[in-house]
Amino acid sequence: MSDYYFKTSDLSVGYNGNALINDINVELSKGQIMTLIGPNGSGKSTILKSISNHLKTIAGTVYIDEKSLSDLSYKDVSTRMAVVLTERPKVELMTCRDVVATGRYPYTGRLGILSAEDNEKVDAAIKLVNAEEIAERDFTATSDGQRQRVMLARAICQEPEIIILDEPTSFLDIKHKLELLDILRMMVETKNIVVIMSLHEIDLAQKASDIIMCVKGDHISQLGTPRDIFTKESITRLYDLDKGNYNNYFGSVELPAPVGEPDTFVIAGAGTGIGIFRELQKKKIPFYAGVLHTNDLDYQVALDLAAEVVSAQAFENITEEEYKKAEELMKKCSKVIYSGVEFGTTNRANKRLLEEAKMLGKELPDAERIGR
Repeated sequence: MSDYYFKTSDLSVGYNGNALINDINVELSKGQIMTLIGPNGSGKSTILKSISNHLKTIAGTVYIDEKSLSDLSYKDVSTRMAVVLTERPKVELMTCRDVVATGRYPYTGRLGILSAEDNEKVDAAIKLVNAEEIAERDFTATSDGQRQRVMLARAICQEPEIIILDEPTSFLDIKHKLELLDILRMMVETKNIVVIMSLHEIDLAQKASDIIMCVKGDHISQLGTPRDIFTKESITRLYDLDKGNYNNYFGSVELPAPVGEPDTFVIAGAGTGIGIFRELQKKKIPFYAGVLHTNDLDYQVALDLAAEVVSAQAFENITEEEYKKAEELMKKCSKVIYSGVEFGTTNRANKRLLEEAKMLGKELPDAERIGR
């Protein structure tokens, strides 16, 4: 018996018989989250609609527990799979609790009458997504973010083995984005389900997912673990980044470095320079940075934003050669910004660099830094 629960085999998806994306092959075990990432319009929603039976596939097969999706009855699918798409559900005269309760319909009789146990599961799902305060509110009178939480509660009380979500964090503030992803991770771990979703926030996708599917053009450009996918090269290629850079150490992007001959030198380290680097970037002020150890937080951001970074080997004292290189760049500048980093054994040479900058009258008082 196979250890996967969800599988696609040579799947092609599209519209009106025309394939947009071909050769989709993936196997997922219970207890995994797979997230689709890629540019807008790349076909992420098309894939999700196709594997959830909302859109007819062009070719290939979708399997759930080794059974073809096309061979499963509507009831089989609805008890195994819950789907939360971006389209707003069309409901009238229903409270949020009523909408959540429709997740129990696959388990009720023809009259759709909920048992006491069904009602308990509806209430538990509402509580899990922190939607108690809107439970009795008219569903159509809720905000997009509230509606998103209600639809997640509906999926949860359906007790599926697979949850499919299309951009579930859209319209949510950061608090509710984190809550939603934490709920999904908790369900994956405690309920042993499969979650398949699409996200625009690649930093969240990196943190929440076990498998990443990169969708671009007419094919899946990459499929692998977050460690495999979230590299500067892969993300730059996937999104065709020509402005700014993806920083795989922070899982975030940096805007393009300022252009021009620097007249500013920044002495930083231990993360104290990151805010200064970004302020300089916003004001389009090119700068040098140093001396930064290669394992320093500041070093990773400086690589993207500084015109040149003077670096030192991790955990080693700054050498005289490295100091001289920084001193040479510092003397070319009329302004030196000190981030406030503390000096210790390995970066002691930077204290010497700062003292020289003060002697030359180059250090800017804090109130004058970056044009403030």
